[in-house]
Amino acid sequence: MKKIFILAAFLLTAISSSAQIMRAEELEQYAENLYGNKWVDIALNLKNESTLTLDKNNSLTFIQVIQAPGRSVAQLYSTLNYWFTATFNDANSAIKLNDKEIGCIIAQGSCEGIASHTGGMNHYNVSIRPIIRVDIKEGRCRVTYSLQAYNVVKTIGGGILGSITKDSKGEHVEKDVNEVWPLDQTYPFAAKDAFGAKKTSSKALIMAYAYSQVMMDKIEAAIKEGMVDEDNEW
Repeated sequence: MKKIFILAAFLLTAISSSAQIMRAEELEQYAENLYGNKWVDIALNLKNESTLTLDKNNSLTFIQVIQAPGRSVAQLYSTLNYWFTATFNDANSAIKLNDKEIGCIIAQGSCEGIASHTGGMNHYNVSIRPIIRVDIKEGRCRVTYSLQAYNVVKTIGGGILGSITKDSKGEHVEKDVNEVWPLDQTYPFAAKDAFGAKKTSSKALIMAYAYSQVMMDKIEAAIKEGMVDEDNEW
């Protein structure tokens, strides 16, 4: 019995550690290593190359099929259920659907502060809440990552020139406003960024793209790490 508990604890620890998603600062370094840091130019180039496009729902969506030869639906579900439970468990992320019968897990992810920018009058801090869905079949999984909008905290009066903003008493005032920026209204999908934050939108897009790649890699690793000696007698 003791051996069973040790094995279960080891597997859960391994899956949990592989499922840790990057912090914003790590994600930025990852993105810079891949693309550099000229965010506006990079965003436009990737759009023009059709690497980054919006689907019919104006969402940024990526789909990847991960092969898992010899793995049953039950085995894949067990592995992914551990991974999703360990990963999507904070205040801003959660599992939305977990159905063993149909072989489907859907979660809302979260990456806070992926892009921040101090403009003339305002400061912007961008987070994302992508939807990650895994459909499970015998020997394979289909992973879908979808993002429709940025979640933004705009600090009015927090920009470089924000100090000139005064209230009736002549005091500097800053105010945080929560906004949702649909991707189709932001640069480079809209030639004129609807929120007047072209640099912020560009960096947010590259970071969201990098996050999708990391997410896909983590899920693939979780699936493949779960393939070790699961059917052995114990």
